[in-house]
Amino acid sequence: MADRLPPLNALRAFEAAARHRSFKRAAQELFVTPAAISQQVKALEDYLGVELFRRLTRAIELTPAAEAMLPKLHEGFDCFAAGLAQARRAEERGRIAVEAPPNFVARWLVPRLRSFAASHPQFDLRIIGTLRAIDNPEAEAPADPGRGDAEAQVAVRYGLGDYPDAVVDLLFRPVYVPVCSPKLLGRGPPLHKPADLKHHILIHDDSSPGDEERPGWEEWLAIAGAKGVDASRGPRFSNASLAHEAAIDGLGVALALRPLVDSDIEEGRLVVPIERTVPTNFAYYLVTPETLIQHPAAATFRRWLKAQAEAQGHRRPR
Repeated sequence: MADRLPPLNALRAFEAAARHRSFKRAAQELFVTPAAISQQVKALEDYLGVELFRRLTRAIELTPAAEAMLPKLHEGFDCFAAGLAQARRAEERGRIAVEAPPNFVARWLVPRLRSFAASHPQFDLRIIGTLRAIDNPEAEAPADPGRGDAEAQVAVRYGLGDYPDAVVDLLFRPVYVPVCSPKLLGRGPPLHKPADLKHHILIHDDSSPGDEERPGWEEWLAIAGAKGVDASRGPRFSNASLAHEAAIDGLGVALALRPLVDSDIEEGRLVVPIERTVPTNFAYYLVTPETLIQHPAAATFRRWLKAQAEAQGHRRPR
């Protein structure tokens, strides 16, 4: 097909000159000289073996051959423009795969996804809840599918923030707080001070194996100054969401990451019986491969997620 077509510059010069009926106005439109337009038209005439314009003293006229060719040429350029527009729309749509810890997805991300869908309906999200996103010796960087793939993959990681070959944005540093169902406070023994925990079941979350310095009940009780509480007793869960559900169901008291439980607290499913927090060395980070930082879908999701994290920090109770 390419061998059957004349040079594109010659076609553009002819189309502009034929539309304006003027080499001068065609030259102004294409930012060249009238002589260049005349030269391109002459090259096209030589290629086709036909005359396209009658050069008059102060004007040009289209020959029958040019009159016959012009409508199809208009149609062809319109098709070129439509094809380029479609390519841009495909790039502007795109898909985003987000890999993140399951508890972060369930407790923090999902309640906010309606906002993203409403603001950016042109992008489709694929959420991958996986414990790989919690730092451990086997953790890998998020996959980089390259510009040829319509799906841009980013990750939210819970760790120390050291992720090579990626742009890393700190979202927030969580703290651990004790949480329980308000039903537990209504029907169970009093729970006003740390020592009162000896009368309640302690729920343990074992879902972050890489966080060796992560505070558990033993550390929290020591910092709170509670005596006579056995920190080893109580059920253990390998998934933080399961530990949260157990606390919501009224099984006992869990140590949970705030702000991940803020929505449960705001909606009355959980309460913080004792306002004593314990920090962790880990934080939540958005990890974007360097090659995707200008990708429309990845860049849009990055701006949105950072804004959501900043807004959460402003409205969170201190």
